Amino acid sequence: MIAPSFADIFFNNCYKNGLLPVVLSEQQVDHLFSETNAFNGYKLTIDLDKQVVLTPSGQGYEFDIAPFRKYCMLNGFDDIGLTLRHADKIKSYEAERVAKMPWLNNRLVG
Repeated sequence: MIAPSFADIFFNNCYKNGLLPVVLSEQQVDHLFSETNAFNGYKLTIDLDKQVVLTPSGQGYEFDIAPFRKYCMLNGFDDIGLTLRHADKIKSYEAERVAKMPWLNNRLVG
């Protein structure tokens, strides 16, 4: 998605849903809309690694993204994926916890 601005909640939810909200100036967005309307089959290229929107003519518009969000987007990590990177550490902790406090393993839930 490309726009001059996004509401904060929507902006943050985009990342949680794997969408890249690109903020460009109003003038840049207007130019892209004009070109889109003028040329049938117009396609943009978003280069997240270089943080640039490229037009078919090769014109580029740079955009900002927080380094952590860029890292997550480039690696396909959502909140669960970030946590699962530490699955071995989590399993180790859980095993150690049960060994040190076995009574916690038999708790009734509910």
